Order: sequence, then structure tokens, then C-alpha cells
Amino acid sequence: MDVLTNPTRNVVIVGGGISGLSTAYYLQRDAAKNGIELNYTVLEHGGRWGGKVLTETVPGDDGSQSFVVEAGPDSFLTQKPWALQLARELGLGDQLIGTNEARRAVYVVVKGRPVPLPDGVLLIVPTRFMPFVRSTLISPWGKLRMGMDLFLPARKDDGDETLAEFIRRRLGDEALHKIAEPLMSGIYNADAEQQSVMATFPRFRAIEAKYGSLTRGMLAAMKARKSAPKGEKTSAFMSLKGGTNTLIDALVDQLTGDLRLETGLDAIVPLADDTYELHLSDGTTLHADTVIMTTPSYVAADLLRPFAQNAADTLDEIRYVSTGTISLAFDAADVPKVLDGYGLVVPTSENRPINAVTISSSKFDHRAPNGQVLLRAFFGGSRSPTSMHMDDDTLLHTVRVQLRELLGITAAPRFHRIYHWWNANPQYDVNHLERVTNIENALPQGIFITGSAYRGVGLPDCVHQAQQTAAAVLESVPVLN
Repeated sequence: MDVLTNPTRNVVIVGGGISGLSTAYYLQRDAAKNGIELNYTVLEHGGRWGGKVLTETVPGDDGSQSFVVEAGPDSFLTQKPWALQLARELGLGDQLIGTNEARRAVYVVVKGRPVPLPDGVLLIVPTRFMPFVRSTLISPWGKLRMGMDLFLPARKDDGDETLAEFIRRRLGDEALHKIAEPLMSGIYNADAEQQSVMATFPRFRAIEAKYGSLTRGMLAAMKARKSAPKGEKTSAFMSLKGGTNTLIDALVDQLTGDLRLETGLDAIVPLADDTYELHLSDGTTLHADTVIMTTPSYVAADLLRPFAQNAADTLDEIRYVSTGTISLAFDAADVPKVLDGYGLVVPTSENRPINAVTISSSKFDHRAPNGQVLLRAFFGGSRSPTSMHMDDDTLLHTVRVQLRELLGITAAPRFHRIYHWWNANPQYDVNHLERVTNIENALPQGIFITGSAYRGVGLPDCVHQAQQTAAAVLESVPVLN
């Protein structure tokens, strides 16, 4: 297309996490494809790129193999293809690894004891009869109530509801507290009684609308997956041999723009020509035609409030919680009850100071040297907030007590790593998507928002939003008549 390329468009991206870096990548790539002259700057107030994506490598004893310790996300969902596509586009295809399908069991803590999810449970719905009937996870009445999903009428309107309301309506209280709450809410570090089903698991409502029940929909999905050509099947979750930070490193290597670490944004000043003057923390200024905010929503709110009060007020309605992880390494001989699966989840009703434990070295290869086990415990959020405020020694002791009670581990870890993510996890409360639409409609010309606070928290969601934002920015470039 014929485009106006003089003067060159100046874009400033605020935030150097996966959303900001992906936005820069797609702007760079697609501007070049379309012959658009564009300069971009990425500002990151911290001293490294990646935001909540952070991988630490800890050498093993002989130096030939290392522990790969994830501080943030350890994988990405392949059903949402955008992160996988980006990894391949960046030349990381030979680094991709799937989960160990032979050890994909997940356990739920019930009265202090890990109980396996029945084989054939897809998301939250049983798709195999006998394993579900034989399971001790759900009581006979709870199983009967879940089976009623086949006969209950589907909701007719498209209004939002909480995840808790949806699960109670379709599957009952026991399914909510023993399966959906620890599994589904755990993904979002959310409170099921406030969590928007339309913003977090819209697929559930789409299945209900199409099939009339979750059970029929999941059976159809399983049948379709089994009938897919062999070459099209892939692991539900994938990662990279060296950890998720490999994706960040590859992105940064591809970017040719002005990348600035340890540089914050103090103020945005609108100018009369619908452009912006940006005042940076180092005392310098930038001129921008477009500003893309990939920061937490409360940071964007503070920056926009002087000239976009309505947008700022609605941005402030997005709640955040703090979460953390502690990774611990053990000799395999010191883990007497290592679960034959990915790990365990802890329902809120168990009143424990942790939310879940992932056996990282079972979930993925290349996470620990031979003869070693790497575990990761999750804490904080709405389910164990007091754990966030323990000092490191108290937290380590507390988690070791949990590992002793749940897995029989009494040995001291070879090493441990603690990571805190303060006010870093946005909460998608009921009517979240409506709230985001209102924010977007209230933004001044040339201001964009993208990232985990808005339309998905996972790596694929952030990459997809980056694609959409980059496309919207390039669409806004004036075209010659």
C-alpha cells in the first residue's frame, strides 16, 4: 500500500516484559513488510528484560548437567498457538520440548493426602467412566451431581458470571472445591468467587452453548483430538530446553530499535498536535507519535491520570495480588514419595500455606541432572496471602514442613531459590472484558495498552495481544489518498 513515510513515526513502548518485547518485534517485522518508516524505543525501568519471565541455571555437581529453575511461567499452552509460533519464527524450533506425557498425572490434596485426579479428566470434566467411578477424590453424591451436567439446561444469555457460579451450576460444589478451584483458579492465582469465567475460561461457556453440557463437549473434543493426523498432535504445554528465558533472549537479539534498561517513564505530556513528550527517569525526554503501555494497569493509570481521567479510573479497578515461588533441589534418594506425575494442587479448604507443588524435573526433561529432583512450591495470591510476608528462613522452614507432610521429604535441599512477585498478578473479576473495552474506548489518540492485565495472562495471550496492538498501531499510520 502507499503510505506516508515522512516524517518517520516514533513509537515508545513502556515495559520490557514479554508483551513489550513482542510488540516491538511485530512492529519491526510488519513495518518493514509494509514499507513503513518507524522508529521505536523500549523503556524498562528494571535492570533486565523479560518481566515475570525469568530463568536461573544452577550447575550440577559434575558440570555436565544443570538445574533449570523457573521464577515465573515454565511453559506455554499450545492450544493458544501464538507463543509456539513466535518461538518457531525466532528459530527456536529445535529447542522446544513438550511435557512428559507418561507422567502427566496431577494430584489433589484431600485431608492431607495427595489423591490423583482420575484418568481421563479433561480440564475439569471426566471423560472416562470407570476411572472416575473408582476414584476416591469425589464422593458418590459429588459424582452423581457432576453427572447431572448431562441433563441440566444450558444458560441462554451471554452475560458474565464467576467461575464458582458456573461450576456450581454445571457440576456442583464438590467439583468446584476439589477440582476447579485448585486447578482453574490456580492458573490465574484468583478467587473463584470473583473470577470472571468469560475472561478466563470462555471455552467453558462456548462448550455449554454448543453441546448443552460440558461432558458432551469434552467427549467431542477428545474424539477430535484422537482422530487428528499423527503429525498434527502436540503436547498441550511446551517449553524450551534452556527455560522460558530463551524466548526473551531470542526476542532481544532480533530487535534493532532503541532498547533502554534502567530507564523509567515519569510523565507523559500531550502536545497540541496529538503527539506526546515523555519525561524519563534519567532526566531526558522523548517525542512520540504513539505510546504503548505494557506495564501493570496501576502504573498506566498513574501516568494517564493527568490527561485521561476516565481511562485511569477504570484502569484502577483492575485488582492485583502478590505471589511467589520457591524451588528446591534434592537427591532423588531423599524423595521417598515422589509422585508419578507433574505435582499436586492444594484446595483452599485444606488451609495450607502453599497453593501447589510442581515436580519440575518430572514435568519436563532438561530440568535437573540425573539422580536429582527439582520441585517448585507456589504461595501467595488470594489463597495463601500470609506466606508472602514471611521472611526467607521462615518461608523455607514452612515449605519444608509441607513437603514432609505431603511427600515425606525430610532431607535438607541441595539448594533453594525464592522469588517474590509483588502486585504482579492481575485479577480478572466479573465483567473484566467489559471493563477493558471501556478503558480502550477512553484512551486518547496515540495511546495503547497491552499485556497480562487485559485479555489473557499467559505467554500466548501476551504474544497475541502484542500482535494485535502492533497491527492497530500500523493501521493508524496516515495513508496517502
